Amino acid sequence: MKLKKRGNFPALAFLAAAFLIAVRIVTDTQAASGPLKPYKDDLFAYPGVLELQDNGGFMKVDYQELRDINKRDQVPERRVQRRYVSLKPNRQQRKFDLKSDGRTLETYEIGKASRARFAVIFVHGRGGDRRLGVNDWSFGGNFNRLKNLAVNNGGVYYAPSFSDFSDGGYRGLLSLVDHIAKTSPNAPIVLACGSMGSQLCWRAAHEAALAPRLAGMIILGGQRDDRFLQSEAFRYSRPLLLAHGSQDSVYPWRQQYHLYDRTRQARPDYPVRFVLFETGGHGTPIRMIDWRTSLNWILSQS
Repeated sequence: MKLKKRGNFPALAFLAAAFLIAVRIVTDTQAASGPLKPYKDDLFAYPGVLELQDNGGFMKVDYQELRDINKRDQVPERRVQRRYVSLKPNRQQRKFDLKSDGRTLETYEIGKASRARFAVIFVHGRGGDRRLGVNDWSFGGNFNRLKNLAVNNGGVYYAPSFSDFSDGGYRGLLSLVDHIAKTSPNAPIVLACGSMGSQLCWRAAHEAALAPRLAGMIILGGQRDDRFLQSEAFRYSRPLLLAHGSQDSVYPWRQQYHLYDRTRQARPDYPVRFVLFETGGHGTPIRMIDWRTSLNWILSQS
């Protein structure tokens, strides 16, 4: 018997189920591969994938403010529920003032001070300082998860303060990378830059003496670098992960997507990913980025 119009529903349901299975396979594979062990994955994994393209290169993630802020936080945008947080890494959290060329970079250092297996540097945006990157309770507990991932896997995490995002801030970033290279010479270094702090990431990508030492970069709701294809990071195939909210009113997501698309067109095999949080705002990527999946993907490319 031939199906009538309403008979298409089983076929549509089958296609929808097949898509969800394919998404689950891809996302589970991304989470499983890499050196970082699971930590509260059931709480911090992406709540749902709405669209997947380019063999997982582009991912549109379901974001809902009522669920991902109001139900997740005990006090919305100020204090996450206790089950998202473990304060054990604070035993290995130190204030650290790095002096170089007559300047002092104030930072927090969490994890192994030497011989770390990997290193992550978080660069805050305008108006922030080193306290933002170690706040256990804001942004849905996501910085606390990053601290736990570093400590539990023999890594080190740095959250510095930058007074500017031009020459002074860049010299501070260079001094921190040099410090890591001396104390943990075998540690791959991941730069994660939020909002205006992305200016320092992009500048690092063009630095001939710095880009080869990076394992990769994560841009969270940041600016676009139109010259990335001419950068040293591109030449050395350093992985790039771009995360953005679809309703970001500061930096429109389509500008950043344009960079992702241009990078793939220039080199289809280039390690670049774009994570779009549907209905998310400017700060959504910092709250919602899956640190374990993201870092595992970058570190597995090294």
